[in-house]
Amino acid sequence: MRLLIMGPPGAGKGTQGELLARRLGIPRHSTGDILRQALRDGTPMGLEAKRYMHAGELVPDDVILGIVGEALAHEESEPGFLLDGFPRTVAQAEGLRKLLLDQGQKLDAIVDLSVPDDEIMKRLSTRGRKDDLLETIQRRLEVYGKKKKPLLDFYAARGVRIVSVEGVGDIDDIQADILERLSL
Repeated sequence: MRLLIMGPPGAGKGTQGELLARRLGIPRHSTGDILRQALRDGTPMGLEAKRYMHAGELVPDDVILGIVGEALAHEESEPGFLLDGFPRTVAQAEGLRKLLLDQGQKLDAIVDLSVPDDEIMKRLSTRGRKDDLLETIQRRLEVYGKKKKPLLDFYAARGVRIVSVEGVGDIDDIQADILERLSL
């Protein structure tokens, strides 16, 4: 199964994605993890990303897509994969669609974790990370909110199954809801 899990910052994508990937026996790929691995391995795309990062610039979409493509081309991703929080924009989604088509693959479903903003604020403000200041959290939620609908519309227009799940409650109950909605 080839899945994408999405949701606002602090929605539990990492937790639920890891549980789901383990249950399905597929790798979970988050952009940050893939990028760090490509840098460690010194892959061509990893070296290209390093060039941008050392210059203090954002890594462009084509390089991120190249790194994702390298990860998805690995043997471990053959039976399926779960992408955690990627793509984040319609441009990235289009790039991923083309990349998957080139590999003879397509996404089977998207798990959309929904969590109210006040719950996100509570969760993130207690983590204590530098990027979890209230003003920063509010900005991250605004940015996510603006990108979510166009991204879901992009996938809906292409017939990709979208499974919406309430991401509040017991971790195991949320996972059970995801599995039920995916019919697993």
